[in-house]
Amino acid sequence: MTAANKVSWTVDDLEGLPETSDRFEIIDGDLHVTRAPHWKHQSVAGRIHAQLLNWSIQSGLGEPVMTPGIIFSPSDAVIPDVVWASNDCIEALLDDAGHLTGAPELVIEVLSKSQKDKERDRKSKLKLYSVEGVQEYWIFDREQQIIEVFRREDGILVKALTLYAQDALTSPLLPDFSCGVAALFA
Repeated sequence: MTAANKVSWTVDDLEGLPETSDRFEIIDGDLHVTRAPHWKHQSVAGRIHAQLLNWSIQSGLGEPVMTPGIIFSPSDAVIPDVVWASNDCIEALLDDAGHLTGAPELVIEVLSKSQKDKERDRKSKLKLYSVEGVQEYWIFDREQQIIEVFRREDGILVKALTLYAQDALTSPLLPDFSCGVAALFA
């Protein structure tokens, strides 16, 4: 298919799709459909959400949410596994329907098993989150039990480090936040 006759999906097009347990995301006008995640995928996402929630309650600095809709534009709308946003960011970015309309500070994706999904998280979503202004992007690889941390540097997200089971996950965005990597994959 040439660029001239490529179908370009928008958020409005999703309204006509049937109700299913599938996730529909649009990146650069391309529709991506994924099935409900594996139990262990959700378990890892739940563990990092719980750690961020506990820290957020103690610090009062923001809030994590699981599987929020982020509508960056009509042709870019995604559903990351977990996000964390500061209180100021939440107020500025929520629309009347409860969707984020811009970049939260932190986005987290847990890799699915399919190679296509892994590539989307590591390439298309990394690029989208970088362009949209996400400050940090964490990719959890539950098969290898590692976390890839991308941080904004000179206006783009670049890989800052890879964390292994013996490491602790910290972030300059989250003062005094720390949790063991191994516990997140247990």
